Parts: sequence; structure tokens; C-alpha cells
Amino acid sequence: MLTSRLTTYRPLVLGIAFTALLATAGFLIARFPYINKIGPLAVAILLAVLYRHFFGYPEALRNGIHFSAKKLLRLAIILFGLKLNIDVILQEGIPLLFRDFLVICFSIGLMILLARIFKADDSLSVLLGIGTGVCGASAIAAVSPILKAKEEDTALSAGIISIVGTLFAVGYTVIRPLLPFDAEAYGMWVGLSLHEVAHVALAGAPAGEDGLGMALLGKLGRVFLLVPLSLLLIWIMQKKGKQEEGNQITFPWFLVGFILMSVFGSYVEGRFFTISEEVMNGISTLTSFLLTMAMVGLGLSVSLKDVRQKALKPMLLLIVTSVLLSVVTYWLV
Repeated sequence: MLTSRLTTYRPLVLGIAFTALLATAGFLIARFPYINKIGPLAVAILLAVLYRHFFGYPEALRNGIHFSAKKLLRLAIILFGLKLNIDVILQEGIPLLFRDFLVICFSIGLMILLARIFKADDSLSVLLGIGTGVCGASAIAAVSPILKAKEEDTALSAGIISIVGTLFAVGYTVIRPLLPFDAEAYGMWVGLSLHEVAHVALAGAPAGEDGLGMALLGKLGRVFLLVPLSLLLIWIMQKKGKQEEGNQITFPWFLVGFILMSVFGSYVEGRFFTISEEVMNGISTLTSFLLTMAMVGLGLSVSLKDVRQKALKPMLLLIVTSVLLSVVTYWLV
């Protein structure tokens, strides 16, 4: 009986351990100079894709890899809710949320429009538009189950947006001295236009505490809008499912966890009891690591043979969209 159970769970445990190993390698490699600008998530996805290319998919570990790609992904999104301080967003008021709303509509709408004009892959383009408008790879990971996106598309779009977003963040720091912005205005521009929270932190830091604080505030408003965006996508997919028999979508309950964690971090922690900064930093690191493990699991589904044909156009369109978003938000600040 015990031997039978060990045989059953062995592929699961080994598969999870394998994704953890590649995620750890991604974190270690991302500490090197220059590579640290890209971040561990993009590095880990690249490692997974290269492993699949040279060694093939590890079929014996499929159960554990799928567990990381699906279950751990949802856990990471739930924990990500702690990073969203709802109270701060509501205190800033409607003007900030309105600008963030415009950013999301512009990014998604433009990516879809360009994809149809230039006949780029629809699934990748939608995911990249959502990632650009909201919060990069985290937003892509959150909406992928709702959109029933392929694992390959999720991994590709997350990797692309991490790399392109890093290039833009570095570019922002280079041109900052040339801009007619004070620290707070520059920070708001960064928060409204860059892709991921990590990119916002990277580009906002040179503007000092005031600039970085404003950058993160602008970004958190976009993260806040991930919830209503997800609910809208659920409604659209359910409506589509009724038109296509057998294509019903199940409610992504991990979003409820995301909301509850956001409420907990905004209104419970710090008021009724306090979690130490060390523990909160540990949870943040765990969240990033779990998300990276999940992306490794997704990355293993990517075939390099298909990447050039499928991903090149969406990546170029992402760059165009990001440039135009930077221009538009420049005038919104």
C-alpha cells in the first residue's frame, strides 16, 4: 500500500522539484550584472524553453510540472494580492483610477487592432495587451485560465513582456535627466506606462523616494483594476461559451483569494495586528518564487520551432504599443 502511494506521488514530487530547481537557477543567474535587469522570471522561462529544446519534454515528470503550472500559479496570484493596498488607491481617488483605466483600454485595444491589421497571433496579442495595460506577467498569469489560453502562449507572452518591459525601464532611467518633469511627475509617468511592478521600481528608484512612491502608486491603481477586468473577461467568455456548446468557463476562484488577500493586507494587517517586515519580505519572495516555478512549468511547453513564426509579430507590436503608450501617458501626467 505504501509502495503504491510512493509510486503514485513520485512523479508529482519530482516534477515540482524539477520546476523548483530551474526556478532557483533562474534566481541565481539573475543576480549577475546586467542579467539582474531582466529578472529571474524571464531567465527561468528561457532556461525551461532551452531545456525543452535540447532535452525534450520530461514526460516522466508531467504530473508535477502541470501541478506547478496550474496549482502553484493560482497560489502565487492569491499571494500577489498582498501587494495591493486598496486603501491607498481609494484615498488617491477617481482621477488616478481613470487614468489607469485609460491605460488599460488603450493597451488592450491597440494590441488587438494592430494584431488584426498585421495578422499577428490573436491569443498572444490579447495576453500581451493585458500584460502591458495591467501588471505584466502577473496579469497574464491571472487572466490565462479565464481566456483558456494555451500554456505555450502564456509562457511566451510572460517571457516577452518581461524582457521588453526591462528594456523600457532601463531606457526610462537613461532619458530621465532630459525630461521636463519633477520627481513626482516622472514617477507618475513611470507608474502609468511601464509593464510590471519590478519595472516600475527599477525606473522609479533614480527619482528618489517621492518619485518611486508616486510610481508605485500609479502602478497599484492598474493592479487594482485587474479584478474588474477579470470579471469582465469572465462575462465575455461565459457569453461566448453559451454560443459555443461545451465551451462553458468555470469561475476562477483564485481571484476570490486574490481579493481576500488584498482586503487582509489593506484593512486587517497593521490595524488589528502587525506582521513583521521580515515576514512580509519573505512572503513577497515566496510569491515571486512560486510564480517563477509556475512559469518554468509553462515554459517547458514552448517549442522553439514555433516561436519565430508565432511570437515575432506580437513582440514587435508590443514594442510599438509600449512606445505609443509612453507618448500618450507623457501627456496624461
